[in-house]
This record gives sequence, structure tokens and C-alpha cells, in this order.
Amino acid sequence: MRKNNPTDYDLVKQFIDGNHDSIDVLITRHRDRVYTYIYLIVKNHQLSEDLFQDTFIKVIRSLRMGKYQDNGKFLAWVLRIGHNLIIDHFRKEKQNNTFSKDDYELDIFNSSKYCEGNYEDELIRDQIHSDIRSLVDELPDDQKEVVILRHYKGLSFKEIADQTDVSINTALGRMRYALINMRKTIEDRKMSLTFQ
Repeated sequence: MRKNNPTDYDLVKQFIDGNHDSIDVLITRHRDRVYTYIYLIVKNHQLSEDLFQDTFIKVIRSLRMGKYQDNGKFLAWVLRIGHNLIIDHFRKEKQNNTFSKDDYELDIFNSSKYCEGNYEDELIRDQIHSDIRSLVDELPDDQKEVVILRHYKGLSFKEIADQTDVSINTALGRMRYALINMRKTIEDRKMSLTFQ
């Protein structure tokens, strides 16, 4: 362990081992980068300060719960936490400022109503698309193939059936199971894939 210039890994280990001063060193070391990252997105000093503090509160809690796996990317991990808190903030703000008449279930692929909006909407939309793509990637191969051909390539179920050499009913069944599996994962992980 480097005494004069400890690495992030050293400081994280010290903190986990009970040396609470080491977290202060980590916060001081990364304060400017994390705060600037948050400020460039939210463009408000008070809000940036609040989100910065929330970020490091979550970092401390996560370290105490053993949720950090060191891979030499401590700063990237902290920035990801900050990024997620920014998105949560924008989602809550949107929820408090809007009223929805939509009582029906959201089709998670039908996001055309999100096409126009400000930077915050774009940030949330990008995160939703990324989350959906991750869900698709976790599906069994036959279900993943149908989802990609239908929603990313725009093929009809007849074209999908022809291309994958199965019946239309089989293609429809695979899509149905894909959506069931994705919804279950969304519920299990308590994911939010809407603006509201």
C-alpha cells in the first residue's frame, strides 16, 4: 500500500476496514470531476451540490454494503451513480409537473411520444433505450432474434417467419414470451422505463 499517495483502491479498502478519513480523501480527490459532470447536465449550482452529496451518500452506503467490485474504475463507478441520480431527479420532476390520462399499459417499444423534448427528456430517453436493449440482450436467442427483427429492423411477422424458417404462430409466440420475460425482469428489478 502506498502511504504517501494511496490509490483509490487503497482508500476504498481502508474505508471498508474502518478508516473513515479515507472516504474524505476520495471525495476531495474526485470532487471537481464529479461535481462538474453533474453541473454540465443539470446546469444549476444548488441542484448540482445536492446531487453531488446524494452521490457520495450512495457511494458510502454501497461501499458499506459491499456492492463495489474494484476493477480500477472507481471514478467511473461514482460517475455512474451520479448519472443515475440525475435521471431519477428528472423523472421525479417530470412526474410532479405532468398529468397523464393514459390508463393503459405502456408498450415499452412504442416511444414515439418521447421524440420531442428538452435535454432532460433526451437523457431519460437514452437511458430507457439502453435499459430496454439490455433486457433484450438477456432474452433466449430465439426470442431475442424476433424482438430485434420486429422492433429494431421493422420486419413483419410474416417476414420474420420466413427469415427464421418458422411458422407465423411460432414467431408470434416467441414475441409473446419475450415480452412476458422482459416485463417479469422489469418488475423483479423494479425498473422504471417511463418518464412518469
